[in-house]
Order: sequence, then structure tokens, then C-alpha cells
Amino acid sequence: MVVVSGTKIADEIGTGRSEVWRLIQQLRSLGVEVEGHPATGYQLRAVPDLLLPDVLAPLVKGTIFRDIHHYYKIGSTNSAAMEAAAAGAPEGSVFLAEEQTSGRGRGGNAWHSARSTGVYCSVVLRPNLPPSEALILSLAAGLGVHAAIQEIDSRVSPDLKWPNDLLLDGKKFCGILTEMNAEAMRVRHIVVGVGINVNQARFPEDLRDRATSLRLTSGTEWSRVEVAAALLKSLHREYRDLVDKPNARESVLRRFAEHSSYARKRRVRIEENGGFEGVTEGLDARGFLRVRTAQGLRTVLSGTVRAV
Repeated sequence: MVVVSGTKIADEIGTGRSEVWRLIQQLRSLGVEVEGHPATGYQLRAVPDLLLPDVLAPLVKGTIFRDIHHYYKIGSTNSAAMEAAAAGAPEGSVFLAEEQTSGRGRGGNAWHSARSTGVYCSVVLRPNLPPSEALILSLAAGLGVHAAIQEIDSRVSPDLKWPNDLLLDGKKFCGILTEMNAEAMRVRHIVVGVGINVNQARFPEDLRDRATSLRLTSGTEWSRVEVAAALLKSLHREYRDLVDKPNARESVLRRFAEHSSYARKRRVRIEENGGFEGVTEGLDARGFLRVRTAQGLRTVLSGTVRAV
């Protein structure tokens, strides 16, 4: 690694050494490993695994995802994407954050978003679909995450939990939040938010029993850039199939059931309408979960599904 003096850097960028020192400190705060100090010079040890548009754009060339926005810290990528979509942001706009201060999950739950350890990503879509297809799109996004992880490491096989969680060893490592702005018969825009725990080595005490990460499960560190690029390419494939292919919906339902231990023959408790228990009997044609209870077959339209 080359050592470059603070004076030389200052001359190159046309500023003083004190400003170089300030900029170096700023780089360090963002995770860039820079050794040295003004007297001896600086040495770049490692470039951080940041989800920067200039790095990601060439990796997702040929997809609909061309307009990539990156934030070091933001409240929620889904909120930013919904606001941008309402203001006319084009389909394929992507919002990525290193850290979320108000990350959101389904049902108003918070999503723990530690800095530069996960992939926190929201995309804007404008499908020519009726609002009733939003659930199928959410299930397809889950399949997209599954394919992306398998593409990087085929030994890691996520379990899809209806409607929008992915698990490893029974613990959640990914959540999907789909939000929509629609008229009665037409979707104006849909934002699909995906939060993936990638390199977390530990979680807050209240989440330890329920949450995991790709690193904790596989024992190795993952490239967040590689995960984000694989995710966007998978989401592109699933979305284009859903919009363009006549039998795509049936394919989504079939593949979701194949990759889910929750879809069939799983005793579950549904936390909705006072709660009830039963055994899952697959998905109906709209993507809703069917549960056989002592009182008969019930269709779950929403609510939290827990294994019993």
C-alpha cells in the first residue's frame, strides 16, 4: 500500500492540510480504513462495503433499476421511496441506506437497521396490475430474495414464511414491506422494501432469539454490494415475469409453497381477530394462506403467523 503525505494530498485537491485531516476523519467515520496522520502521511487499508450508486449501477445493467439513490443515514427507505413515487419518480428508482433510524416492518413494527451491516433497500414499481395483485408481488419479492441468496451461496437455503419474512434456522433474517398507492382498479405505484440482515455479528437482547444474519448462519462475512446487486437482478426477473407472462401468478404460488415450510402441514397460530390455531393447507389463487381449524377451513387475509 502506498503512503501519501498530507501535504501532497492538500496540493492535489487545492486545500490546506487541516482540511485534509478533517476529510480523513470523515472518511474514517464512514468505515474507510485509513492509517497514518499528517506528519507521516496516509495509507488506504481497505475500501468499505458501501452500497454506492457508482458501484452498483454497472452490476445491475440491463435491469429496470437505473435510478439509484444512496443515503448514509435516513429515517426509512420505504418512506423516501413513497414520497419520491408520489412526486413522479420513475419506475425502477432504488433507495438504499447504510443505516435507518426509523426502519419499518409490516404492521407498524420497527426494523432494526444497524449501520453498514445489512441491505436496506426500497424500489419504486408502476405495474399495470389491479391492487388485488399486491400480495402476489410481495410473494414474488420473497422469491427474489431467496434466489439472490442461493445464487451467492447455494448452501444457504432460506425458508419463506407467509407473507413476507425469510428465515434461516427458524430465525428471521429478511423482511419485506410492500406499500401501495392505488385507485379502485389501478395501481398508481407500489414500493417494495426489503431489509436483509447480512453481516450482523450480534443483535440487541430483545431480538436475539428471533433474529439472525447471513454471517451468523454461514460463519463468513458477505459482500453487501454483491447481495444488493443479486437482489436487484432477482427482483427485476420476478417483476418482469409477473407483468409479462400469462402464467406467472401460478408460478409464484407454486414456487413459494416449494420453498416454504409454513405453506403446508404446519401447525400455526394466527394473531388476528382474537387469534386461532390450525394446520396450513397451502395458498389460495390470490396468494392468501389457508388454515384448517377445528371449526373448518379459514383463509388468512392478514395477521402474524407463528409456528406452534
